[in-house]
Amino acid sequence: MDEKMTDNRDIVWTGLVGVIAAVVVGTGEFLLHFDTLARYGDGFAFFKGVTRDRATVGHFLGVLGAPLYVVGAWHLQLMLRPANRFWAKVAFFTMSYGCIVGAVWIGSRATAALIVNTTQAAALPTELLLYELRYETLLTVVRIAVLLLSVVFIWLTLTGRSNYPRWISVLNPIVLILVSFLIFLLAPVIGKYLMPIALNVAFFVLFSVSTLIALRLSKEVTP
Repeated sequence: MDEKMTDNRDIVWTGLVGVIAAVVVGTGEFLLHFDTLARYGDGFAFFKGVTRDRATVGHFLGVLGAPLYVVGAWHLQLMLRPANRFWAKVAFFTMSYGCIVGAVWIGSRATAALIVNTTQAAALPTELLLYELRYETLLTVVRIAVLLLSVVFIWLTLTGRSNYPRWISVLNPIVLILVSFLIFLLAPVIGKYLMPIALNVAFFVLFSVSTLIALRLSKEVTP
């Protein structure tokens, strides 16, 4: 336990920063993506309800909040480190890389909303094809990073040697994202609020639970 909680104070505050990142970026992405008609399966149609002011506020919240996820990634590394230092670092660098690329991607969404709402219909396909090439490709990188992070997270937590109980393996980002999608399919009235920010919802749940575990363990090792 001493090795596991050597950096207990760092583990707690970095976890809290991860929660803050999920809230700030999630709020920004919600402003950028939420559509009352839930047109998420119709290309970029969901942007039609996004006003310029809403997109601008969402843009700054998303971009300025995204770097905080790197601190959250450090939290996960500290929690996973007792199981395997090397793979814990892989998890940190993978998530950090994904978050940096994701910050570039989310920084493009206000422009995408502008294109959808102001470009003439005849030119719209060409404009969006170029946008997809430049920025939706980055989203694929983020998804791969999240998948790799989830695989490492599941493996290290299931060893029983990390700072986590084994059951937390089910709260990996990929599974939590799939839960948001499932809720959208089964209960779209609720799911439409989760779909636009599924990744942030996943990290909010993970960091919240992780920070609570870190607090409990920190109290256990306090003299």
